[in-house]
Amino acid sequence: MNPNLNLLQPYPFQKLRKLFEGITRNPSLDPIDLHIGEPKHATPEFIRQAMVDNLDGLAKYPTTNGTLALRRSIAVWAAHRFNLPGIDPETQVVPVNGSREALFSFAQAVIDADRPDPVVVCPNPFYQIYEGAALLAGATPQFINTLPNNHFKLDFSQLSDDIWARTQLIYVCSPNNPTGGVMTLDEWKILFALSDRYGFIIAADECYSEIYFREGQAPLGALDAVHQLGRTDFQRLVVFNSLSKRSNVPGLRSGFVAGDAQLLEKYLLYRTYHGCAMNPASQATSIAAWNDEAHVAENRRLYLEKFTTVIDRLSGILPVQMPDASFYLWAKTPISDTEFTKRLHRDYNVTVLPGSYLARDVRGINPGENFVRIALVAPLEKCIEATERIKHLVMNL
Repeated sequence: MNPNLNLLQPYPFQKLRKLFEGITRNPSLDPIDLHIGEPKHATPEFIRQAMVDNLDGLAKYPTTNGTLALRRSIAVWAAHRFNLPGIDPETQVVPVNGSREALFSFAQAVIDADRPDPVVVCPNPFYQIYEGAALLAGATPQFINTLPNNHFKLDFSQLSDDIWARTQLIYVCSPNNPTGGVMTLDEWKILFALSDRYGFIIAADECYSEIYFREGQAPLGALDAVHQLGRTDFQRLVVFNSLSKRSNVPGLRSGFVAGDAQLLEKYLLYRTYHGCAMNPASQATSIAAWNDEAHVAENRRLYLEKFTTVIDRLSGILPVQMPDASFYLWAKTPISDTEFTKRLHRDYNVTVLPGSYLARDVRGINPGENFVRIALVAPLEKCIEATERIKHLVMNL
């Protein structure tokens, strides 16, 4: 067996199950689960119908690169969304089976483990796939702590020149899971300069890019930043996005990778051997989803309603604030995050995720400690009820 498998840490939800061992949830209250970032809004009917209408495609083997029609729909969407003059569907777009699958496999394709002490840089807290991808590619994860006193920004100066010189890949997540922060143009400018200097690849995870709260003010994306900064191409940059959150189709497993054509040419070669082509029915369904924005705006409206209601009710109880984007509240707790989570689960039958489970101890701190991640994915009435129970817990500490 690959010895690097022994380096993998338990997934946050495994830790959560262990935390709850021996606990009986309050039977007088219905359970409300807000710990998993799984969209719960209904899948739009036109997307469901597109799947039904294209089931005949299951009789055909799909190509790894997907249909040109799918790549074109993605390219048109990305060019419009990120204010680009254009993006080449032939060379700068690869359809994938959801962003998670691609975020993991991309590291396996690009890391050169024969180079001395390869490094993959990740934000901290972070999506654990980044760490696992690095370890199984034979690299060492290095972390940048994102902290409230810096508005959860990436402080690239936390890492030494020696670490940057060994870095082959950096994962960034904007809008961020779990903090909801969005990278600014200045941050992108610094990161691009570091990539130019040291030659590492940037993997930009943007799966929450369409969950924002002011229509007409979409979050800045990596492709947009490239264009605004006058860079002539997407050199050493790849962007990952998905329909899961945008269109409420996590089970469809459909997303894309876009960016540097030379990188994507090699990554596509890897995927051809990996055997991960998207099935034809899913491709046709994805085209329908990427071609429509009305359902996405309605999705945002539902999240905005929940966020404004919940934050208003928690005001003065917990120090919470509106995220820049995404569907998470990153809430500071008055007691340890694990004890808060345990009591909320046991006494009030509400489940959230301890922030420390999403982070690592780095340079003397765990930046997730004394935070919990609350995924506002349940219906509004459930989110309101959960908020009332959280208030009761805090007031009775």
